Amino acid sequence: MKVGLQSCLSNKNIDAQINSSQRQLSLAISAVAEIPNQARLPLNLCLVLDHSGSMSNKPLEMVKSAAIAIVEKLKSEDRISIVTFDHRAKVIVPNQLVTDIESIKQRIRLMVADGGTSIDEGLRLGIKEVAASNQHYVSRIFLLTDGENEHGDNTRCLKLAKLAAEYNITIDALGFGEHWNQDILEQIADSAQGVLAYIEQPEQAASEFERLYTRAQSVGLTNSNLTVELMPKTRLAELKPVAQVAPETIELPIKLEGNYFTVRLGDLMVNRPRIILINFYVNQLPPGKHKIAAVQLRYDDPVTNQENLHSDIVTIELESQAQYQPQPNQMVQNPILTLAKYRQTQIAEAKLQNGDRTGAATMLQTAAKTALQLGDKEGATVLQTNATRLQIGKELSEGDRKKTRLVSKTILQSK
Repeated sequence: MKVGLQSCLSNKNIDAQINSSQRQLSLAISAVAEIPNQARLPLNLCLVLDHSGSMSNKPLEMVKSAAIAIVEKLKSEDRISIVTFDHRAKVIVPNQLVTDIESIKQRIRLMVADGGTSIDEGLRLGIKEVAASNQHYVSRIFLLTDGENEHGDNTRCLKLAKLAAEYNITIDALGFGEHWNQDILEQIADSAQGVLAYIEQPEQAASEFERLYTRAQSVGLTNSNLTVELMPKTRLAELKPVAQVAPETIELPIKLEGNYFTVRLGDLMVNRPRIILINFYVNQLPPGKHKIAAVQLRYDDPVTNQENLHSDIVTIELESQAQYQPQPNQMVQNPILTLAKYRQTQIAEAKLQNGDRTGAATMLQTAAKTALQLGDKEGATVLQTNATRLQIGKELSEGDRKKTRLVSKTILQSK
């Protein structure tokens, strides 16, 4: 495998007469197979499953069926572990190669619903199980819960998610039903470069597990980190300058050291690029072509057991013109709109929490229009419907709020 890295500037020309020009840089980063039909990487998967009392009857039965279906798809070279939690947590399947599927399935079937909810304890044991055999695998945790973390500590959850990222473990967070904390699950997934998924109805558990499993299978390279060198006349925007906009929208924290900054990206998928949008300013430059930044990826290749590999350096250039002629790149427009939709929805949520229903409805309408510009008709429908509900004096249900959060981060997939 090798890294695919494509760069596009929102406008590759600047006006030599202007003191400061704002530009956006879009980077599409993926794993690229060097031989046809290259074998997938083995998985090191841990299922961390809520079996609290609120999961009783159909919800837990659907989750058990979904978990069994995933186990049946695993190969003998894959590893599996399963942790269950209520107000305590327990390892019911220690980390092992998938050689005795029937025994694993039987332990899943024996799960019963009882007790409260302590997400952080389940997450702690899950990370411990995956980290025990983390070399040369795609390491993944599927964390599923239907409730608030009333017996746990949300701050600890976020610390554990960051720890997982340091161990090169991705956490996909699945919220089941309407009563889970969307802020905490989103932060867990974002911190560990995973997916926030919403299981609205019990019957959707299998399809959501399948979607995340398929995504894990598409990973070609792991532990990727983006490094960007900024030239002397270039500076980052002050507020949230770097974001991922595909496959999901995530505000990315950066480590800034002098004129370099680094961003952790985690796993890289084949044929499904991570698209990173960087917002920056260029100070006045004399007419001519100028190098404004350089970009490089560091990554691991589990197939060849090689770590700390480096991609070629990609140089970012623009032209300062005495007679300025704008040359906007439409390929950067969609990433800009995608990030705008996410931030507009965030503003709407904040206004609603502060009791400003009119302001929230207006921002949801704006986000709906942005979604339409992106061709995201289903997302636009969700956003506009919720805006209309607020305008006519109705409350948004927990399900409405969760679907709003989901469509803000990605293109909603039809069930």
